[in-house]
Amino acid sequence: MSEKSSSSGSDEDVEPESRQPVEFGGVLSKWTNYIHGWQDRWVVLKNNTLSYYKSEDEREYGCRGSLCLSKAVITPHEFDECRFDISVNDSVWYLRAEDPEHRLQWIESIEMHKKGHRLCEKLAEMETFRDILCRQVDTLQRYFDSCADAVSKDVFQRDKVEDDEDEFPTNTRPDGECNHNNNSSKEKLFPPSSPKGINGIDFKGEAITFKATTAGILSTLSHCIELMVKREDSWQKKLDKELEKRRRVEDAYKCAVNELKTKSHYGGPDYEEGPNSLINEEEFFDAVEAELDRQDKIEEQSQSEKVRISRPPSVTPGDVYSTISTHRLANKPHSHSSSLSSVELVSASEDLHRFSTEVEEMVQNHMTYSLQDVGGDANWQLVIEEGEMKVYRREVEENGIVLDPLKATHSVKGVTGHEVCHYFWDTDVRMDWETTIENFNVVETLSDNATIVYQTHKRVWPASQRDVLYLSAMRKIIATNENDPDTWLVCNFSVDHNDTPPTNRCVRAKINVAMICQTLVSPPEGDKEISRDNILCKITYVANVNPGGWAPASVLRAVAKREYPKFLKRFTSYVQEKTAGKTILF
Repeated sequence: MSEKSSSSGSDEDVEPESRQPVEFGGVLSKWTNYIHGWQDRWVVLKNNTLSYYKSEDEREYGCRGSLCLSKAVITPHEFDECRFDISVNDSVWYLRAEDPEHRLQWIESIEMHKKGHRLCEKLAEMETFRDILCRQVDTLQRYFDSCADAVSKDVFQRDKVEDDEDEFPTNTRPDGECNHNNNSSKEKLFPPSSPKGINGIDFKGEAITFKATTAGILSTLSHCIELMVKREDSWQKKLDKELEKRRRVEDAYKCAVNELKTKSHYGGPDYEEGPNSLINEEEFFDAVEAELDRQDKIEEQSQSEKVRISRPPSVTPGDVYSTISTHRLANKPHSHSSSLSSVELVSASEDLHRFSTEVEEMVQNHMTYSLQDVGGDANWQLVIEEGEMKVYRREVEENGIVLDPLKATHSVKGVTGHEVCHYFWDTDVRMDWETTIENFNVVETLSDNATIVYQTHKRVWPASQRDVLYLSAMRKIIATNENDPDTWLVCNFSVDHNDTPPTNRCVRAKINVAMICQTLVSPPEGDKEISRDNILCKITYVANVNPGGWAPASVLRAVAKREYPKFLKRFTSYVQEKTAGKTILF
């Protein structure tokens, strides 16, 4: 997942004149759905709007979606330090940056766009209100001027009437309210008035005072706006410092949490595998079971429609795997003993490579511990029994991750331990019987009997997809006690390889698996040759798997209980089918 950003402007991401946030763009991973998961998208932040495109080259075709940031809520994810969510009402975008630094850069840019847009809106509103107030002041001023002119004219008329009375006196009634002119009409007599006008108000003076007062208010308001604009940079610097402090505290907290509990968080975003998944255990199990049923149905349809092409057997008696003469098996009596007083590793000297020591140690451990009886203090619990097959497990958890060792025993007629181990080890036929693998490849061939294999398993939603890198080696171990059968063994255990490092797309699981087989032969009647009816393969299969990430313990144990018996049945039936009618490979 890549992440790159581009923007123009100053370090503050704000142009000093217009105070408008500049355009900001880059690649972010956006959660699409549970089928396609995270997909890289070109995201653009401009004009208080967040838009995304399939890629930068496809911007000319229009955006695929956009969000107005005015009421957006930005939420950094609590555990995933690269992820942040943006929600507007019911619409939510789940986004992931390349690293925590880029996530912080995106969050700060979005917040600055929101703040800068709000400030511009408020400044525009204040400009509008100021224009309206100025127009109102002008209107009031014209009104006051008109009132003052009317009062002046009224005073002039009264003065003229008084002058006329001095020249032509008339009879005045005692009440002094009115007199009669020569036309016998009444005329209102205006009492003497001061130059200030009606009720003693100096309209012109008051108008001048009002205008001066409003001008002062407007001047002060403009000054406040200028101060706000000037102080914005100072406030932004303080905010940046606080954000940096908060980031350091969050980083320290996450480091402390990781030291206490190391867990992998993949996929997502909220209903996927993880201890903080919003899906409960019952729903998690139902989803996993439904997906497994779907995969089983697809596999059944594929098998029914596929016409199997018979291959010539890739292993024949006397090939590189059968390095020891096995005629002595035909003369051995039927024995159920599985204990080995001593063992001898065959062809170990011919199988030298840089992992030889680890392989031999792993083989010795499996021969020493894996074949031990399940009783006693081992605490093995029988979880399933179907005919000759029994499956045991011990419940083990570490840091909340289920690490249950599993052991299964089985008896299969008509096949030998060499044949079972060969088909289990041979990568050429792996996809014929293994239905859980999506793809695999041989990373390195160490010797004729040892390879390093990388394989990815089919995803079972809501669990994350798993991959595994392991060394697979096959050995034949000869028992020194003639009453004990020889043993064929395949051990698969995780290793590291420079050509196949872990990726973010899969959770890297760790395995230590062994298929241990012993062939028991019952003497044929008379002088008849040994046939497949006379042979029985005793299988002990052990598996220690670290899933590499968290999932509900009940779900993992239920899936193991369901899948391991199916695997053993499917694989042993495949071996019986491939060996039927062919020469016995001891």
